[in-house]
Amino acid sequence: MTEIIVRPARTADVKGIRDLLEPMVEQRVLLGKELVALYESVQEFMIAEVDGELIGCGALHVMWKSLGEIRTLMVHADWARRGIGGLLVESLEVKARDLGLKRLFCLTFEVPFFTRHGFESIGEKQVVSDDVYAQLLRSPDAGVAEFLELAHVKPNTLGNTRMLKAL
Repeated sequence: MTEIIVRPARTADVKGIRDLLEPMVEQRVLLGKELVALYESVQEFMIAEVDGELIGCGALHVMWKSLGEIRTLMVHADWARRGIGGLLVESLEVKARDLGLKRLFCLTFEVPFFTRHGFESIGEKQVVSDDVYAQLLRSPDAGVAEFLELAHVKPNTLGNTRMLKAL
């Protein structure tokens, strides 16, 4: 049986992460990320690999004291439907708990997958207090803007579902 290793990403993994993302960007499922942005956020990523080959990735982005986002979760098409996405989500949840996060957010087209992993659709419901919302408005991060459902990001996320999980 093939051993799947899930581990924190290293800078040497960044180009492989970009290569994994490219087909999803071309299909307009994900927004493209500049290579520099991937290097800047490499510490947020976990990767799945087999025999040194990068086959999946996912990132945990801290949004607030007790709230994080799972983002950029994907598995190479040749490895889809083998539980690798679930392994990545589990590892990101461990990382989230270690950081003291209590809730995880995701914005996804893969609703059944995230539902199986305990996430629930939140629709347009505001899930942070007004004070926290006001603070989050100051973030330049596009993912935070998506979480807040700000009008300027709507065209990029149309059709995605906002989901939340309590840890």
